[in-house]
Amino acid sequence: SPTDTLLPGMKLGWDRTKNLTKNLTSWADLNDPSSGSNVFAIENWKVSHGLIINTGQIIFRTDLSYSNLVNITETEEEISHSLNITTNISSISLLQMTYAGSLELLELIGGERHILLHFPEDRCDSYNECGDNRYCNIAKNTSRDCVCIAGFQPGDQIAYEYAWRLTKSRPGCVRKSQLSCHEKEFKKIRNMKLPDTQYTIVDTKVG
Repeated sequence: SPTDTLLPGMKLGWDRTKNLTKNLTSWADLNDPSSGSNVFAIENWKVSHGLIINTGQIIFRTDLSYSNLVNITETEEEISHSLNITTNISSISLLQMTYAGSLELLELIGGERHILLHFPEDRCDSYNECGDNRYCNIAKNTSRDCVCIAGFQPGDQIAYEYAWRLTKSRPGCVRKSQLSCHEKEFKKIRNMKLPDTQYTIVDTKVG
């Protein structure tokens, strides 16, 4: 059981044969090692990601920078994330869910502590920060953090305020015109995470 720290050789995620899952659970605070409210969990959707969850609410989903630094295994038997085991006895890596709600990938070299990865980095890392059909933009010289995708516009504000009171869903953007089945072009948007796959079908062979 990894508590708040994953060491090389340990696995986070799902054992599908036993229907068991292993997560990281933060300390309650800096000096209290009892279980805190922040959890790092591996979801069992197709195309695996890690989720930082606070009191049951998803607040962050990992991206490519995380995926490039851990080993991800997806088979019929398991979905797991792990760290490399190294023969270098002077260096060890560990993944830690902090009491403050951040995920840190650390490397200890000769007693010195180096942070290789720290999540979240900014407000755009927050899960569903901008709502439907909008993206988060932290570039300089911009007046808004959330921007409608090309072809979309802000929806009815009164309707969205009503929806917010009912469902707590974030306001988003709506189409400027009806979708045309005759258009054959896709809009490329750079520096985006792939959408989560909780409610979708994924064909990993498409490329």
